[in-house]
Amino acid sequence: MMIRKLMLAAAVVTLAACSTTSPDVVKRGDAQRLSQVQDATVLSVRAVTVEGSQSGAGAVTGGVVGAIAGSSVGGKREGQIVGVLGAVAGAALGNAIERNVTKEDAVEVLVQLRNGERRAIVQAKGNETLNPGDAVILVSTGGKTRVTRAPYGSAPSAPAEKN
Repeated sequence: MMIRKLMLAAAVVTLAACSTTSPDVVKRGDAQRLSQVQDATVLSVRAVTVEGSQSGAGAVTGGVVGAIAGSSVGGKREGQIVGVLGAVAGAALGNAIERNVTKEDAVEVLVQLRNGERRAIVQAKGNETLNPGDAVILVSTGGKTRVTRAPYGSAPSAPAEKN
């Protein structure tokens, strides 16, 4: 019963360390911040995978769970040896679980800005499906950029010339 509780705690800690590159998720620190917006057109979209992170939380949690589980085996001396082996195995397993849980299916979107420059942005698959030719906006906040479909009728006109 104790081991099940520890395994649940390990899963919760590992999942808490997850982060996403989804265009549909905005970090708390980015809320209510002014963002730069650029108009663009999608040139291509291709599926990619964002590799999982290794913050160390999975390894630490797995190591603790493995050590506790292993130390309950046999007598005092055997429990210590198996506890160390359990910690090593748990750390390796926890690290692998963290990498796998934080891996994301994503897309690389190649866009062309109005001035002719091209940009490529990788982001997790969001709720929108982007296709070549779609009008999009690039929203940049705090060094991060996300691509989303441009609101209809939102394309700004060229600035009026002053006489």
